[in-house]
Order: sequence, then C-alpha cells, then structure tokens
Amino acid sequence: MTELVRVKNWRARFVAEIDRLKRTPFAWGSHDCGPGLAGNLVLAITGVDCAAQFRGEYSTAAGALKTMKAAGFDNLGDLVATMLPEVHPSQACIGDIAAIPHEGPFGYALGVVNGERVFVLRDTGLGTVDLLDAKRAFKVG
Repeated sequence: MTELVRVKNWRARFVAEIDRLKRTPFAWGSHDCGPGLAGNLVLAITGVDCAAQFRGEYSTAAGALKTMKAAGFDNLGDLVATMLPEVHPSQACIGDIAAIPHEGPFGYALGVVNGERVFVLRDTGLGTVDLLDAKRAFKVG
C-alpha cells in the first residue's frame, strides 16, 4: 500500500474532475465506479493512479468481474483495501472512497465522499447517496 499525499490544489482538482465526470457516459473499464470514478478522483487529488493496472483491461461487466477475480478478490471493497487504508465511514472526509453494499457480483459499488453525501455512478450519470449507506471507507491522502 502506497502512502498517498493530497496535492496542494486538490480541492480545485476534485471539483474539476467531478465536473468532467458529470459529462462522461458510463463505460466499463474507463468510466465505471472503479477506474472511472474512484480511480480518476484519487488521481486528481493525489497525482497517483492507483487504478492504472485495471484501466483498459475490460470492457464489459463480465470482463470487470473476471479481472477482479483474477486479481484475487471476491469484492471491490477488499480490492480497494489493498490500495488505501481503511477507516470507519464516519471518519471519511471529502475525496475519500466509500464502498456501498451492492447486490451484484462485485459486492460493493464504489463512490467518492463529498461531505454527508457520496458521489456514485448511475446509468443516468453522476448521482449521490447518503454517507450512511457506506459500509466501508478508505482514506485518500
């Protein structure tokens, strides 16, 4: 696990990346909850691309699941826990990663904390859920 440090202008970079993501259509492997949302925001905040090994490795939900399983993980929360330090969701700050339980094969959907709300990807674009929905959280810098 690499110790991440937030860059000096991380808040401006966070806002700019959220604005860009609002205009980006969902696409497995590039704009999904992993490399697309969580990965791009960690990159914007810290300058480190934690999701580099997964970018472009799949283009379907089945491919994403196969990639996750091949990396040795049963769910997205456990995968993120190998990259970022885990904290209780009540300790999560703006820019941290949240894992929200999901009934699909990935176990969790990933989101990015924005105060009491968490940015998540929906079929219709960027949405939010309550931070209380998160069962796991991970510090970004």
